[in-house]
Amino acid sequence: MSVMTRRERLVQGVWAAVDAAIVALATYVAAWLRFDLHVTHINSWPIAQFAAVACVVHLVGGVVLGPYRVGHQRGSFEETADIGRVAVFSAVTLSAIVLLTPWLDVPRSLPIAVPAFAVVGMFTLRFVVRSYRWGRTTSRDEDHKIIVFGAGEGGRQLIRAIQRDQHAPYAPVALLDDDPRKRRLKIDGVPVRGDRSRLASLAESSGARSLVIAMPSADADLVRDLSHEARRAGLEVLILPTVQELIGSPRGQDLRQLNLEDLLGRRRIRLDENAIADSISGKTVLVTGAGGSIGAELCRQIARFGPKRLLLLDRDESALHAAQMSLTGRALLDDGTLALVDIRDLDALRVLFQREKPDLVFHAAALKHLTLLEQFPLEGWKTNVLGTRNVLQAAYESGVETFVNISTDKAANPSCVLGYSKRLAERLTADFAHRGKGTFVSVRFGNVLGSRGSVISAFTSQIERGGPITVTHPEVERYFMLIPEACQLVLQASAIGQDGNVMVLEMGEPVKIVEVARTLIELSGKPGIEIVYTGLRPGEKLTEELFIPGEQINRSIHPQVNYVGVPSITPHQVLTAHPHDHESAHAWMRDEATADRPSPRLPDVELAEVRAAYGVRVKEQA
Repeated sequence: MSVMTRRERLVQGVWAAVDAAIVALATYVAAWLRFDLHVTHINSWPIAQFAAVACVVHLVGGVVLGPYRVGHQRGSFEETADIGRVAVFSAVTLSAIVLLTPWLDVPRSLPIAVPAFAVVGMFTLRFVVRSYRWGRTTSRDEDHKIIVFGAGEGGRQLIRAIQRDQHAPYAPVALLDDDPRKRRLKIDGVPVRGDRSRLASLAESSGARSLVIAMPSADADLVRDLSHEARRAGLEVLILPTVQELIGSPRGQDLRQLNLEDLLGRRRIRLDENAIADSISGKTVLVTGAGGSIGAELCRQIARFGPKRLLLLDRDESALHAAQMSLTGRALLDDGTLALVDIRDLDALRVLFQREKPDLVFHAAALKHLTLLEQFPLEGWKTNVLGTRNVLQAAYESGVETFVNISTDKAANPSCVLGYSKRLAERLTADFAHRGKGTFVSVRFGNVLGSRGSVISAFTSQIERGGPITVTHPEVERYFMLIPEACQLVLQASAIGQDGNVMVLEMGEPVKIVEVARTLIELSGKPGIEIVYTGLRPGEKLTEELFIPGEQINRSIHPQVNYVGVPSITPHQVLTAHPHDHESAHAWMRDEATADRPSPRLPDVELAEVRAAYGVRVKEQA
């Protein structure tokens, strides 16, 4: 309901007069039927008196109960409901007058029949008007003309919302749908013109500027297909968000630009927030690597669940400053929640853990760049293996309740230094699970969209410089996650993790890196950027694995989370290794990480084969 303007009051007055005329007509129709269709019997003074009284009663009821008091959408459910209430009011009032007073000498059926016939007439008139208005699509020259793909519920609601909103900047001119049963359908005056093959011709004939994908359930393949066809037709692509992202019914202002998440098919996964809240609320929580992309987002999500105290640990003071700024909006660095500590320093960790006594520890600190770690394996051993052992030892000694080690899919069947070191971190975590009362689990996930140093940021930087984009191999593919999605998994693992196990999210199908590159080029609006293949790097796989072949995969209590067991390795084995150079560090980690299974053999990739198979320019590796 809304307060009416002067013009709306005038319109309501006209409708009230029309409805009163319908009531009068309904009186004569009801009397005509009552007197067996004899016209002479209805041309009487009592019938005319009843018609006048019925009109007055209806108008009074309409003003009091709503139809003429507020500015309803014509033919809306709200208006018809109010008219129905007025009809009941009129029937009761007229029946009382006829039965209890001598004023109106008419058949006793009229007080019931007249409101019923009047309601039918009013509803019919409103339906005709509403159909007429919605059956005509008008657009001004300045309107943003759109073609809507999807004649399902999402498309229907979107078009109706745009048609109702007089200030909407969009004007739908056509619908497309691949379902042949909808070819002759018309939704509020907007016709379905065919399937996606008609897009280019429709864009040219209609003057449309954008294609709107109005299918919240559309998968990534469909979105990529439509995006490609739309750009060929010179159309901007807008998308209706998923049902989870929408608040209420779809509206024109809900439309947004495509992003990488849409094109890669990743959707935010809503995990069991009640269980997460129970595990965090009122607890002291410590996050290592809090200055990194994952660590900082993890801190932001943890803060939502009301921890008693949230401690941020990192060896990079600038990263800690940025993390606190993003978390609190201020970064004076003096509130006692920051710990400038290197996880390689066990003594410093012990002092911190004994002082703070954290209940939960999320271990996100790590060196993660594959190529650098291949060059400097000893550094990977010192941080990812020995550093993880140090954090585990300090947490164990302080009596931590839950320890979550953040791992990577490269730890499954590892073939590189990053994978070796993270596999050993998983095994160390499993060993501590057998030592104390606390729960020690690892969380394994794939590449994270938007994380610092990720392939996305690298490609974006190359595009900004004008290209080329460098991809190692046309067939290389990876699992992708969103930063919030990855952090939700970590928090979920803290709540449901099985002691000593590795929790793994079901991440769907892997995505080819070259498709990511092409998508980013499309989104950038710079179609001339070249993609150059450089060949697989040492230790790099074509396809990452989430599990080791033959490994037993178990279902957790959450339907989207699996878990596997890992063999443990003792801290003593790590401490007695003493690798003295990069070669010995690489050899020790490789041997220990693959001790319980044969080392994987990677296929040799020849650049000439890539050139022959794909007919593309290949940049020789330096």
